[in-house]
Amino acid sequence: MPWAPHSERDRREMLQALGVDAVDALFAGIPESLRATAMPDLPAPITEMELRDEARRLAACNRSLDELVCFAGGGIYDRFIPAIVGSVTSRPEFATCYTPYQPEASQGTLQAMFEYQTMICELTGMPIANASLYDGATAMGEAVLMAADATSRTRALMAGALSPAARQVTRTYCEATGIEVVEVPWDDASGQTDLAALEEMLGDDVACVAVQQPNYFGALEEMAEAASLAHEAGALFIAMVEPISLGVLAPPGEYDADLVVGEGQPLGLAPGFGGPLLGLFACREEHLRRMPGRVVGRSVDAEGKLAYCLTLQTREQHIRRGRATSNICTNQGLCALAAAVYLAAMGPEGLREVALLGAGRAHELHELLTDTGLQPRFGGAFLNEFVVRVPGDAQELVRELCGRGRLVGPALGRDYPELSDCLLLAATERRTRDEIEGLVEAVRRMSDV
Repeated sequence: MPWAPHSERDRREMLQALGVDAVDALFAGIPESLRATAMPDLPAPITEMELRDEARRLAACNRSLDELVCFAGGGIYDRFIPAIVGSVTSRPEFATCYTPYQPEASQGTLQAMFEYQTMICELTGMPIANASLYDGATAMGEAVLMAADATSRTRALMAGALSPAARQVTRTYCEATGIEVVEVPWDDASGQTDLAALEEMLGDDVACVAVQQPNYFGALEEMAEAASLAHEAGALFIAMVEPISLGVLAPPGEYDADLVVGEGQPLGLAPGFGGPLLGLFACREEHLRRMPGRVVGRSVDAEGKLAYCLTLQTREQHIRRGRATSNICTNQGLCALAAAVYLAAMGPEGLREVALLGAGRAHELHELLTDTGLQPRFGGAFLNEFVVRVPGDAQELVRELCGRGRLVGPALGRDYPELSDCLLLAATERRTRDEIEGLVEAVRRMSDV
């Protein structure tokens, strides 16, 4: 938006309307000791033309994903987005800066949300799904709060191999609620959650157990066994899933998950610079009225015609504050629409093919890197991402490869200090044989393997 400065006359009129003589009076409530009295050391003023040129120069410092070959993982992935996704989401009846969340939302918007919910239920094998949350991390935080409310318990067990962002956000959510978040260790050999340790940590104060499939290291977890242990202790089981993987892996409904969350970015959303994202959330029917967000239903109107309506919404502005289960104000409506269009375009077989293609490329990359002498950090089964140990500082390798046009990582030392020499790599259906071989050759030269 263009900046329009105020004239001296504008300032006088505003001060007069406020009943003060000078701008300084507006800051009288701030202690003198906290006010900066000296002018900051700013550069000399420049013309509008110079300002525009400088803005363009700074913008050019950013690198587009089109300039990089992406092997980055950790929750956000470079996947193919069919043209129909952008074609539908850019239509003026959908593309808006305001996410409609009021009961008077149009029938078209409500139908799109209903279709999205239906597809998420089919994808996860769960009976209920909401019309989305902000992202996978906040969805996990909401799920833990919901589990604590449902069980009246005060301790949450989260796998240490679960997304660091989700764990950190959940801790923030729980900080003022009296819920203790405890991490379950992962097995050093396989990278999977240590189920023996989990069993020892369970007790009658545990509200939920949260495990990710595949986990942050890319390892495939024993979800049915973890869910069984949680239920034996009277706790709810939360499954955090990567949606594309459900094209080939068992859906959470099959291994008796109570709550399902996930990051929906792979479903038709570009990686961007970390967003916008999409929070997936599904649950068992008995937890419907505790679920955050909103649920769109399908019915008929007074004339017997098909009609969609905003059936449930647990937001405090729509129901009594004391009964609100979440303070989420809106959702990622346009992102949810993109996911619905993507899933409709792919269908079950297309989703399975995408998952298998990505898995094939990842295993090819894994094999070639191993042949050069790099060692996998974990020996467990994986789908489309894995961890390798690299000589020296993994973060430095990330920077060097990025400078050579290849986006990799993250380096695990950022969140796991004991894995400072380890790098997370992912491959999707977008990666070609030449790109895979190019990365392997670059890593071999830089690592002197």
